[in-house]
This record gives sequence, C-alpha cells and structure tokens, in this order.
Amino acid sequence: MSNSPGNATNDPTGRFVVQPNGRTRPLSPHLQTWRWHITMTASILFRVTIGAASVAAIFVVGWLAALAFGPEAYVGLIDFAASPFGLFIGFGLTVVLFSFLLNGARHLINDMGKALTIAPANLLSSIAVYSPVPLAVLFWIVLFASGRVSL
Repeated sequence: MSNSPGNATNDPTGRFVVQPNGRTRPLSPHLQTWRWHITMTASILFRVTIGAASVAAIFVVGWLAALAFGPEAYVGLIDFAASPFGLFIGFGLTVVLFSFLLNGARHLINDMGKALTIAPANLLSSIAVYSPVPLAVLFWIVLFASGRVSL
C-alpha cells in the first residue's frame, strides 16, 4: 500500500476503510458524521406515517367487516369508535392523515425539481414535521364544536 492521502493506513480521521479486495473506500456516513437536520426528520416521519397508514387499513377492513356482519356488529364498532380509546385512535389516525398529506405534497414539489435548495427544503420539511398535530387538533375542535363527535 502506498502512502497516498486516500490510504486507510495513513488516515488519522478514520473515515476510510480497506475493503477485502484491497481497495480503499470512504466509510459510510452515520450519525457521528452527519449533523441532524429537519429534512432527515421529515424523511423518517414519512416512513413512520406510511407504516401507520398500513395499520389504519386494518381499521378500514374492520369497518367493512362490521358492515358485512350486520347491524349488531356495526353498532359494536360504532360504540368502540365513540369510546375515549376509539377517539384517541381516531385522533392519531388524523395526525397520520395530515402528516401523509403534507409529506406527500413535499415529495410532489421535490419530484418536480422545486425546493431542492437548503432554505426551501428546510421550510417544507418543517411544515411537514410540525403541522400535522396542530391541524389534527383544529380538525377535532371543529368536529366537537359542530356536534359530530362527543364524549
């Protein structure tokens, strides 16, 4: 091995590694290398949102099953949905819906080649990260105020 700057044996930073084939390659970036930023948070939350939306699909299947099994099953489902725990699940799914919509809009804008520089990317990511809970709270305030939902 030579004493070239990219040589892992000369690297005091520890950012290079010698692969089994003898080639010197940079070490993969990780949390000790990268500074945490809002776009990383938005990306991770989008993945979590997709998983939560998959769980929400189970509730949709349960609702369809309750419809198929008759009025008694449907009343049981409605009673569960109107319980405090059911309302808590509904609120969580509302947060998931708003997060999915905002992150989807962010991805759509980025896929059009827009907002790819640091400031607009950070702005869109901040909106996608911080807005779902306040939007869900406002949505549920409207539901309670209009009488569509009650405890």
